[in-house]
Order: sequence, then C-alpha cells, then structure tokens
Amino acid sequence: MESFLAYATPGFATGSLYALVALGLVLVYRATRTLNFAHGDISALVTFFAYTALSAHIPFAVAFLIAVILGAGVAALFYRFVLLPARRRGGGPVSLLILTLAAALILQGVTSWIWGTQPRVLPFPLSDSKTLTFGPVVLSHLHAGTLVVAALAAALLYILIQRTRTGLAMRALALDVEGVQTLGIPARKLLALTWALSAVLGGTAGVFLAPVLFVDPYFMLDPFLKGFAAAVVGGLDSLPGAVLGGLLLGVAESLFGGFISIKFKATFVFVVIVVVLLVRPEGLLGKVFKERV
Repeated sequence: MESFLAYATPGFATGSLYALVALGLVLVYRATRTLNFAHGDISALVTFFAYTALSAHIPFAVAFLIAVILGAGVAALFYRFVLLPARRRGGGPVSLLILTLAAALILQGVTSWIWGTQPRVLPFPLSDSKTLTFGPVVLSHLHAGTLVVAALAAALLYILIQRTRTGLAMRALALDVEGVQTLGIPARKLLALTWALSAVLGGTAGVFLAPVLFVDPYFMLDPFLKGFAAAVVGGLDSLPGAVLGGLLLGVAESLFGGFISIKFKATFVFVVIVVVLLVRPEGLLGKVFKERV
C-alpha cells in the first residue's frame, strides 16, 4: 500500500497539470471545433515570460501573473488576426488546424531566437525535496503546490463557466454560434476570451512543470501530447472529462513506471488511448457531436 501511494501521489500531481493542458484544448475545441496544436508552444512561451520576469528578480506571484497575461494576449491576438480572418474566408477545420501547426512552428522559432535553445532552470519558490506528510501520504512541497494551484484553476474555471453570465454565453456559443450571434451576444469577443483562457490554463501547467523539466523551446511537447491524450480519453467536448482524463493518465503513467517499466511509461499512455477509444470512441465523458445545419 505504501508503494502504491508513493507512486500514485506524484502521478496525481502530474496528472493535474495534464488536466490543465487538456482543459485548455477542450475549451477551444468546444467553441470552435478546432484542435489547437499551438497550445503547447503558447504554454512554453508563457513559461519563458515567467523565466525572464523571475530572472529580473520580480516576485514569483507577480512574474506568474505577468506571464499568463502576456500569454493570454498572444493567444487572443492569434485568434483575432489569424484564425478569424481565415474562417471569414471559408477556411474549414483542416485549414484551421494547419494554421495552428504553423503557429506552433513560428512560436518555436521565436522562442529559440529570443531565448536560445540552451536548456534553462526556472527559479521556483517550491522545493521538490522538502516534504509534507498527511498520514500515509507524503507530498513534496512542489507536488502539494501543484495540486493546490491546479485545483484552484479548475474551480475558478468551473465558477466562470457555470455561475456567470459570461460562462452561460460561452456554453451557448459551444452549442450554436449562429444562434448566439442572432441574440446580439459578441461571439468574437467570447471566442478571443476562450483562446485567452486556454493559454492561461496551459501556461499555468507549463510554469509548474518547469521545475522538474529543463526549459527550452520544445519542453512542452511531451506534456502537450499527454494533455491531448487526456482530452481524448475524457472526451474532447467535456471539461469534466478533461480533468478525469488528466488525472487517470497521470496516475496510470506513474504506477506503470513504478511497478512495471519506466522506459515504456510514455508508450503506455497511448495504449490507454487506443483501448478507451475502441470501447468508447467519444471518450469517457464525451458526447457525439451533432452539428446544426
């Protein structure tokens, strides 16, 4: 039992970050039916913003806030000046997906040009070696902070989506864009907000993953793939499914690496995807999308 908890606890913390990445992907997909393959690179950019601010000796909370605001702005501008014009000109899902791939490569080039490709260590206030004990559960300060921040971010997103007028409009937008526009709701602003929130979620995951990963322009590739896997497992149109998928994959990956083989734990995640999609193609909590015509 102790061994199980020793492996499951850090997996749960890591899974909560996968869940944040997945939530960002699902937010955008629900609103636009577009898979954002620039999501990981925007998250990496947020982390570099945080690195620059922290290197200037700005307090962590302020540096983090500056970084996520800048990242949200980049994502909103990308939607406003790239994706929106493409949609107006009749760009379909494949065209928009290619645009997000192009954005990913451009962002990788920009971050490499500004910060270089040398791996860097992000200054971080929480230690991965100091621990907290809760009965049989032992958590590092970093994992405890990760769980608290991920839970807070998910809770704030839930309150926004479920308890505010803006959230109600966003839910309506996910169901019927044309109907929302007919009612006079500013759909473009809501979509820009959706992209901005997605960047905030992914950027938060990036900053809290940085202490255990060397930061370079490509360091979010693996977490992005895991977040995408979590979104697919949970259901690409389900926010609760994104959380469930992230936690399941994080714990399963950690247990597999601890008890079976650490060499193949990344492969195991994608085996889980195949099995889930064979049994339930729409994901654990997803629904079959029916487009209005």
